[in-house]
Amino acid sequence: MTEKNVATDGGLTEKEQAVIDEIEEEGIDFLRLQFTDILGVVKNVSVPARQAEKAFTDGIYFDGSSIEGFVRIQESDMRLKPDPDTFAVLPWRQKEESSSARLICDIINTSTGEPFEGDPRYVLQQAIDRAEEHGYDVNVAPEPEFFLFKQDEDGYATTDFADQGGYFDLAPKDLASDVRRDIIFALEDMGFEIEASHHEVAEGQYEINFEYDDALTTADNVATFRTVVRAVAAQHDLHATFMPKPVPRINGSGMHTHMSLFEDGENAFHDSSDEFDLSDTAHSFLAGILDHAPAICAVTDPTVNSYKRLVPGYEAPVYVAWSDRNRSALIRKPAARIPAASRIEARFPDPSCNPYLAFAALLNAGIDGIERDLDAPDPIRENIYEFDEEKREEYGIETLPTNLGEAIEALENDEVIYSGLGEHAGPKFVEAKKAEFKDYLVDVSQWELDEYLEKF
Repeated sequence: MTEKNVATDGGLTEKEQAVIDEIEEEGIDFLRLQFTDILGVVKNVSVPARQAEKAFTDGIYFDGSSIEGFVRIQESDMRLKPDPDTFAVLPWRQKEESSSARLICDIINTSTGEPFEGDPRYVLQQAIDRAEEHGYDVNVAPEPEFFLFKQDEDGYATTDFADQGGYFDLAPKDLASDVRRDIIFALEDMGFEIEASHHEVAEGQYEINFEYDDALTTADNVATFRTVVRAVAAQHDLHATFMPKPVPRINGSGMHTHMSLFEDGENAFHDSSDEFDLSDTAHSFLAGILDHAPAICAVTDPTVNSYKRLVPGYEAPVYVAWSDRNRSALIRKPAARIPAASRIEARFPDPSCNPYLAFAALLNAGIDGIERDLDAPDPIRENIYEFDEEKREEYGIETLPTNLGEAIEALENDEVIYSGLGEHAGPKFVEAKKAEFKDYLVDVSQWELDEYLEKF
C-alpha cells in the first residue's frame, strides 16, 4: 500500500523505523512475512529479525511460481514488501526459546517494480480505491464461525466434537470455553478488539466477534484470526476448522459480513427519515449486492463444500432477498442503536473464502449499485424458508447457485464482479475453481458407496 510517512535519513519511513525499534525492545528473533495465495491460504516466509531493515528497504524475494494462482515458472521472481501497520508479536511464540513477530506483506512484481495484480490484497485495495473515488470510506465487520474437533492419537483431525454444547450454552456443556478464552487472549495480544464470543448452534461450533475496521485491515484480521484460532486450538490438542460444512445435517459455519460506507466522517448508510433508517446510498448498495449475488457467491462461498451449507433448513440463506427482521434472507438490516451503527449484513459468505477477494466482490457490487442508482426491492418480512416455489415466483425471489460449478459460470458471465478481481486474479481464480469442481464431479463419495454398492 502507499506509504504516507516521510522517510528517515536511513531510507526508512517513520513507521518502519518504529517497527525496527519495537523488534529490538521486544527481543524478537524471527519475522514471519505473511501473505495469502489466490485461494486465501496464508503463506509466510520466516527471516531473522536482523533482516527487518532489508525487508523494508529492498523487500524479500521469493518464488511466485510455487504459490497457487500467482505466476508461471518463467516469471517466478516476486518480492514481499512488509506493511509496517501490520506488525504484531506472535503470542504463542513468547513461551518458547525464540520469539517471532508477524508482518503482512504486499507483493511486488520484480520486473516492473509495481504491485503484483494477482495479489489478493492489491485486488481489495483497487476496490477500496473505487469507493474512495466516490468519497467513501469502507467499514467491514465479519463474524467467522468455526468448529473445534478432537484429534486422534496420531494428531490428525477427526470430526468428534470438542463438546456437546448448543447456542449460548455455558459449561459444563461448553467444554471448549477455556480454549476460546486462550484464543481471545492471543488475539487481544495482537491488537484485536474482541466484542463477544459464544457457543454456536451446532455441537463443537463457536463464534468470536471482533470490532469493525476499514476493509483492508479487516481482511488482514480475518487471515490472522484463522491462523490464531488454529494455532491455539492445536496447543489444546484440538483441530480448528473453518470448513463450511464438516458434518452433514447440522448447521454449517458462515461468516456474516457487516458493511457500511462513511462520507466525511458520517455514516452514509443512515437516514432517520427512512422506514428502515437506511439512506438511498445504502438501498442502492444493497441492491447492487442482490443484483450480483450469484457471481459474488463464487468468491464468498468458494468451495464445493460451501454449497452443502447453502441449503434450506440450517439457517443459511439461499434466497436472493433482504429483510429488516428475519434471517432467512440473503441480506439483513440489523437494528442500530445509533446512526453510526447503521449497516447491512450479508449472510451468505462463509469463512473458507479469501477475505480480500470476498470483500472486493461485495464492495464492487455495492458500488456498482450506487453508480447505477439501483432501487432495492421491498424487504421480505416473512420466513422465506416456508415459501413454496409459486410464492417465491410471486415475490420475484431467485435462489443462489446450488453448486460451485453454477457459481463459477455466474462469475464468468458477470462483468462487474469478474473484472473487479483483475486481469490476473480473475482468470486464475476461475481456473483453480473449475479444476476443483471437475475433480469433485469425477470422485465417488462414501455416501454413494453406502447408498448404491450393495443395492445395484
